[in-house]
Amino acid sequence: MAVVFLSIGSNKGDRLANLQHIASRLSMHENIDIIQASSFYETEPWGNKNQPWFLNAVIQIKTSLSPLELLAACQKIENCLGRNRENEQHWGERSADIDILFYNNEIIADENLIIPHKLFHERAFVLVPMLEIAPKFVHPAIGKTIEQLYEDLKSPDEVFLYGTV
Repeated sequence: MAVVFLSIGSNKGDRLANLQHIASRLSMHENIDIIQASSFYETEPWGNKNQPWFLNAVIQIKTSLSPLELLAACQKIENCLGRNRENEQHWGERSADIDILFYNNEIIADENLIIPHKLFHERAFVLVPMLEIAPKFVHPAIGKTIEQLYEDLKSPDEVFLYGTV
């Protein structure tokens, strides 16, 4: 079983219900077990600032799915919540966003999937929830803990505790 960290987010529609639906769908998947989840955080949009703020969380799972199978499962959940990648603006509003941050300690560079997520260490909206549940986890490509990566942030975005799962 692989240990995986997922980032989940939403800034369109009922953000809280969307995140709860994502967690529920993940927990119902026969090849996914949720180990722990961070609190929910209200976060400033990254990239395109002219949009509603996001709710974000990080979920740690165990899965027997391969990285690409897990990606397909995550995209299916996003689609069920109304995400349409063909019609969305890059870094724009979305009802559901699920990113695979880490898959064990593997480094994967596939045309459809890059793990660890390439911008993870620059984004407070994933570092803060990850800091809550796995502060000592070491980024396999950078070799620093989540705590160290957070301390290295040059200009952290606004991240506020919203509530617990």
